Amino acid sequence: MSRTAREIPVHLTPRAVTGPDPDSGGTSDAGAVAERVHVDWTRCDGRGLCTELLGELLAEDDWGYPVSTTGEVAPAVPRRLQRAARLAVAECPRMALSLRGGDALPQSAG
Repeated sequence: MSRTAREIPVHLTPRAVTGPDPDSGGTSDAGAVAERVHVDWTRCDGRGLCTELLGELLAEDDWGYPVSTTGEVAPAVPRRLQRAARLAVAECPRMALSLRGGDALPQSAG
């Protein structure tokens, strides 16, 4: 059973984890991209928690699976969404999300 927005504690909502990282001294570098969100389709079963926690980058398709709102296969995570992205990865019940460094995209085998 997937969680609804009402079942997610307030301290875990996107509003609570977005904004300047306290470790950055309050500065915001909105244009910098440090990581990309990667979905392991062999693990994902479309529960939708990631789309609730990282709604600016991921939306649900017709079947509930996450799709990028930017059109990228592995959407870039702006610095202001880094904390929300880490939370979405940590909370994924199927461990289908991961963050991959910089502009590195998954390599194809062969």
